[in-house]
Amino acid sequence: MSHSAAARTPWPVHIDANGVVLNGDLSVSAEARGLVVFVHGSGSSRQSPRNRAVADVLRQAGLAALLLDLLSQDEERTDAVTAEFRFDIPFLANRAMVAVDWATTQPLMELLPIGLFGASTGAAAALIVAADRPSVVRAVVSRGGRPDLAGDALDRVTAPTLFVVGGRDEVVLELNRQALARLRGERQLVVVPHATHLFEEPGALDQVARLATEWFVGHLAR
Repeated sequence: MSHSAAARTPWPVHIDANGVVLNGDLSVSAEARGLVVFVHGSGSSRQSPRNRAVADVLRQAGLAALLLDLLSQDEERTDAVTAEFRFDIPFLANRAMVAVDWATTQPLMELLPIGLFGASTGAAAALIVAADRPSVVRAVVSRGGRPDLAGDALDRVTAPTLFVVGGRDEVVLELNRQALARLRGERQLVVVPHATHLFEEPGALDQVARLATEWFVGHLAR
C-alpha cells in the first residue's frame, strides 16, 4: 500500500485513558504535514458523517486525522439519556488531552504539529487542551462551537484559532464573538451565511471543510 493510500484508509486505534479505552480511527502517512485530532462533545465522533466529511478533505490536503470517541460505550449510553458528559467540559478536555499526549509518543506522529478540530461543546474542551499544551497544539478550529464554556482557559490560548459559525445560529454566534475577543493569539471568526447550527444546508459543510483545511495547512504544514 502506498503512503498516499495509507493516508486515506483509517485504521482503528485504542487509547488508554486511566483504565477506560477510547476508540479512534487514525489515518496517517509518512508524508503527513500535521495531525488533526477531532474533539466532539457528544455522540460517536468517529461515526459522525460531518466529522468524516471534514477529515476526508484534510487527508486529501496531506494532513493526518484522528477521529475519536471521547466517551466509552457505557458512558455514551448514559450520556444519551442524561446528557451528563457532553457538558462536563473539564472531563472532555482531560480525555482529549490524553489523546494528544498519546499521539506525541506514537511512530509517524511524534514529531507532527497537532491541530484540534472541535465541534459544539467539544470546541471548549479543545481550547482547554490548547491552553494547557501550548507547545504541542499549534492550531484550533471550532465548528459551531461553544468556546464560552472553556472559561478562564480562553485567556491562555495562544494557538491560532478559527471559529466557524452559521449565520442563522444567532445565539452561538454572539457567544463566539465574545469568546474571540478573549483569545491572545491569531484569531478569526468566519460566518457561513444562511447556515444553522449543524451546517446541514447544501454546501455549508463543504465551506467548513475548506476553511478548516486552509487554516490547518497554513498553520501546521512543516
